[in-house]
This record gives sequence, structure tokens and C-alpha cells, in this order.
Amino acid sequence: MRLKDPLEHLLVRTGLQEPFLGWLVLLISVVLLFVLLGTLSKLLARVLNALFRQLAGNTKTHFDDHLVELHVPRYVARIIPLLIGYQLIPLVFSEAPTWIPFVERAFMVFFIVLVVRIVRAFMHAVRDTLRDNPTFHDKPLDSYVQVASLILYLIAGVLLFSLLTGKSALTFLTAMGAASAVLLLVFKDSILGFVASLQISANDMVRRGDWITMPKYGADGDVSEINLTTVKVVNFDKTITTIPTYALISDSFQNWRGMVDSGGRRIKRSILLKVSSIRFLREDEIEALRSINLLKPFIDERSAEIATYNTERGLDGIMPVNGRKLTNAGLYRHYIDLYLAQHPGIHKSMTRMVRQQAPNEFGLPLELYCFTNTTDWATYEGIMSDIFDHLLAAHTYFNIVVFERPAADDMRNMGRPIGSHSA
Repeated sequence: MRLKDPLEHLLVRTGLQEPFLGWLVLLISVVLLFVLLGTLSKLLARVLNALFRQLAGNTKTHFDDHLVELHVPRYVARIIPLLIGYQLIPLVFSEAPTWIPFVERAFMVFFIVLVVRIVRAFMHAVRDTLRDNPTFHDKPLDSYVQVASLILYLIAGVLLFSLLTGKSALTFLTAMGAASAVLLLVFKDSILGFVASLQISANDMVRRGDWITMPKYGADGDVSEINLTTVKVVNFDKTITTIPTYALISDSFQNWRGMVDSGGRRIKRSILLKVSSIRFLREDEIEALRSINLLKPFIDERSAEIATYNTERGLDGIMPVNGRKLTNAGLYRHYIDLYLAQHPGIHKSMTRMVRQQAPNEFGLPLELYCFTNTTDWATYEGIMSDIFDHLLAAHTYFNIVVFERPAADDMRNMGRPIGSHSA
């Protein structure tokens, strides 16, 4: 007695006759089969999920946690129902034997797809586990996973081609060899990206978390992801720029990791002194500047040195340009250097200098070149602003003028007597 006989007898009693009887029996059998397989899959998924979660809670590694997050237990739970269903195909389709090969192929296609998803989930779990390890934090793991995924998809594609066409895998590979030029064109970016990823990793050019600047692509921010084809940069304005991976090899970019690792960030900014305000200082002005604590030792030492120099050469100082004298610009420059040396925000073991640059149409640039003892952006800007606030406020005590373009009130006051005010 066949398993379908009770169902046929039941339908015959309702008055249903051929040819609808056979099709309806087949349809109900297929529905019952899939309901049975679906129910079994759900039950197995719950059991495996509970087992995996319990295992994840009892182990120190995060690999099993990532397997649960990537739904591996649910995928594995579908294997047993799929195998059972494959064995039941001849029984269910006994009334339509011509359908059996097609249904078996469909089950085999689903099985290949399921295996691909399981293997891909395992690869992603391995990637996420390695990311938790500081040793691999800066490696382009996404690129490696994508390359492995491409190989996996290629193998699955060959198997599916062989299964659906009934031809050997060698036939498919031969056809691919003939179309290799087209394939190279289609996968050009992937191939270039893979080669670039290897070079980036081998030469340690850029890591996840690095701050890079690439004006050609409008990138100025932290690298959030390096994969086979693109590098994602989260800019400081919170926009995201995607750069082709191979562009990091073929084009120039700036990586700020060295600055971050050094613990100091450079200040390189100038104060423009008005050239016409630079002059020799009188003795009373020098005496007034001795009240600045930072400058007093320097002024005493330099004044004694200048006096000795002029005396040895018989210079009376009547003409200021004869011999040596202190200038307001020189004392201001030394004051800046001494101020930076004692500032708590300046890195003491890195280069520090205050230098004159070539005069230009805006005056004499007095450049500060030093490093803060922090790389935090906000703190760095605060330190630099505090320094220049102080120095710009202090310049008037040296009887020197900082250059700036004439403002509207300057233009209105041109030709007026000193001390008069504009209306």
C-alpha cells in the first residue's frame, strides 16, 4: 500500500475524479513535505542556537559569539531537513516521475547555496575574531575575505553550471579560458584592489583608524574600512569618502599616523611684524623690559655682551648703527622662544624655534615652529590659540607693530591729527 493511498481515498470520497485527483494529491504532498521540513528546520535551529549560545557563554574566545551573530546555527539547521527532503523526493513525486530529476537538481542547487552561506559566515566570523586581536587590528582583513569569497563563488558557479547543464566542470572552465579577456576587464577593479591590499599590508602604508588626507578625492578623516575595491574614510565633517583601493598605491596621500604615534602635533604659524616699526631700543625702553621676568636674565647677559663688544672696538654708540644694540624685534623673538620653552602645552623633547622668514609685502614673518605635547585636535587648537592670544597681546610692550590690512576706520582716519576720533 502506498503512502498516498489514504489521501487519494479521502479525496475520492469528496467526489473528486481524475485528472484533478492526481495533481491535487501531488500538490498536497508537496505542501505537507515543505511544512514538515520547515517545522523540522525551525526546531533544529532553536536547539542549535541554544547550544551555540551556551557554548559562547562558557568560552573566552569570541569566535562562537560571532557565529551566533552571523546566524550560522540557523544555516546548519537546514542541512538535515534538506537531506531528508532529498531522500523523500522519489516518494512524493512517484505519480510524476519526470519531475524527479528537476526537483532533485533544485534541492542540490539549494544545498550548494546553503554551503556557500555557511562557509562565508565562517569566514566573516574568523575576520571579526581577528579584529578583536590588536595584532590584526590594522590589517586589511576585508580584502582577504572578499578574495576568498570570490574564489568560493567561482567554485559554486562551476558546480551550479555543471549541475544545471549536465556538462562537466571542465567545459565551463574551457569557456572561461576563452573569455578570460572579458573576465579580466570585468574584474579589473577587484584584481587591482587585491594587489593594492597586499602592498598596503606589506608596506604598512595605511591602517584602519589612520587619519589620512587625500585632496584629489576630498578625503580628510579617519579610515573606517579597507576592502577589496574601496577604502572608506569618515571625514571630520562626518561625511564619508570612498577611495579606490588601488588609488592609495598609484596616487599620493598623507598619513598622519606618524604624528599621532609621536605624541606631538606641530605648530607652524607666523606673526607678521610691520617692518617700519622695527628699530633699536633706547636705554629706558630696555630698562622697562627688564621687568618681564622671562626676559630679565637674557637682557642682562646680552647687554653685558654688547657693552664689552662695543668697548673693545671703541664704539661710543652715538650713531646707533655703529656697533651692536638691542632691537625690539630681536627681544620680542627671544621672548617668544622663552615663553614657548616654559609653556606646559609644548613638547619639550621636540624641535622648538622662532625664526625670521624673508620679508614680503605683508611685513616680516616671525614664525613659531614647535610641537604640542598632545595630538588631540581640540586640545591642540586650544593650546595654539592661547599662545597666540598671549603673544599678540604682548607685542605692544615691545614697541612693535603687528601688520594687518587697513580697516575701514583706518581709511577714514587717514590725514586726521593724531588723537582725533572719527564721527
